[in-house]
Amino acid sequence: MLTLITGAVQDRSARGIAAAVSRLITAGRLPAGSRLPTVRSVAGELGVSPTTVSEAWRSLIHAGAIQTRGRSGTFVSGPLPPRERLRFTQLGGGHVALPRDLSTGVPDPALLPDLSESLRRIGDGRWSGSYLDAPVLPELESLLRRRWPFPPERLTVVDGAMDALDRIAGAMLRFGDHVLVENPAFAPLLDMLQAVGATVIGVPMDDDGVDPAELRRLLREFRPVALFLQPRAHNPTGVSMSQARALELSDILLESPSVLVVEDDHAGDIASAPPVSIGRHLPDRTVHVAGFSKSHGPDLRLAAIGGPAHVVDAVADRRLLGPGWSSRLLQGVLLDLLTDTGAIAQVAAARAAYAARRSALLAALHARGVTATAADGINLWMTVPDQQNALVALAACGIAAAPGAPFCVTPLGDDHLRITAGLVAGGYDELADVLASAAFQTSRGSGRRGLGHPHGWR
Repeated sequence: MLTLITGAVQDRSARGIAAAVSRLITAGRLPAGSRLPTVRSVAGELGVSPTTVSEAWRSLIHAGAIQTRGRSGTFVSGPLPPRERLRFTQLGGGHVALPRDLSTGVPDPALLPDLSESLRRIGDGRWSGSYLDAPVLPELESLLRRRWPFPPERLTVVDGAMDALDRIAGAMLRFGDHVLVENPAFAPLLDMLQAVGATVIGVPMDDDGVDPAELRRLLREFRPVALFLQPRAHNPTGVSMSQARALELSDILLESPSVLVVEDDHAGDIASAPPVSIGRHLPDRTVHVAGFSKSHGPDLRLAAIGGPAHVVDAVADRRLLGPGWSSRLLQGVLLDLLTDTGAIAQVAAARAAYAARRSALLAALHARGVTATAADGINLWMTVPDQQNALVALAACGIAAAPGAPFCVTPLGDDHLRITAGLVAGGYDELADVLASAAFQTSRGSGRRGLGHPHGWR
């Protein structure tokens, strides 16, 4: 085992050692359950410091490739962490179903556009075509290009925003790459970046997006390869990046020409804020993802990717070896929904309804002295003294919320809960009373305030 590992190492840095072991695991030469040699034995054989090997081991542990078992040693666990360690599994309302589940972060089904007429109009199968047709309907691509916040060199359609982010990461990131994200960030994105072995660093946020000064500092300190952002209706906080902030960040990113910007505009047409993109200033380095699940229906499973050819082509070419394309039948439905006046009106009504619901619940909470934000989208980010106690208090009242810790790359100054305000269609004062009671009647001590290493995790 020791000879196998040391013989595979060409780069004796911590990153190089971790990458070599990761390749051995992926190739099956270090099968799951294998016991790794001690840090000191590997360090001695390679002629490096034990600290270097320890850092490599930590990288693999955070990536879920290996796991420690105390005095028993360190063992190969496989390339992915166990399901119970994934952040997204911590977001639900627990194993006991509660009468009111506000943990989900999903749109209100009653506010989605009616698909029945659209399905009738495109139901003759004229979109189905053959295996040899273009992956994206030409009419849909033309429409998407007109809607895009900057002229994309290439554009393709995939199966939802998370599929888009996963494919971009798979095409552009390598094990150990440093990646910047907002802190807090969307928990499944953090899981996905962990799965590819990225070293994730959180950038603090304010009311206009990521903090410019902190972004500049982290770019210089870590030399990341990518920056992942949510330009509108940030999940979980609801923050939308201002046009002025986008320009300021673009100027800072000019100092780091190798950084790819990946934007996840997941809220799409239900966002109240106008479209904004760093791609308006850095189109050759920005990949923009436009999601349609929250606005037009989660089961459409469609999102568009637009940006520089070397990224979008890499995604599209890799898909040809798998699914090939996203259903042209569903693309036809989306094209119809984006052009039908009735469907457009339904989405506009949903956008207004979500804005009214956020505003009403936020006002009721503020009147009770609760600190919360909900500027856009369907979520509300509420400060609590203790996350776990607040969740228990709400559960006692039949309400499920999402804990804040899984969204945090590194700990924030306070604990938080994410409330799906978009599902709250009335009874704001009554709900605010319960939320305020859960916030103020808990004490700090037993809740987990956040996750991660002071500068991120691997």
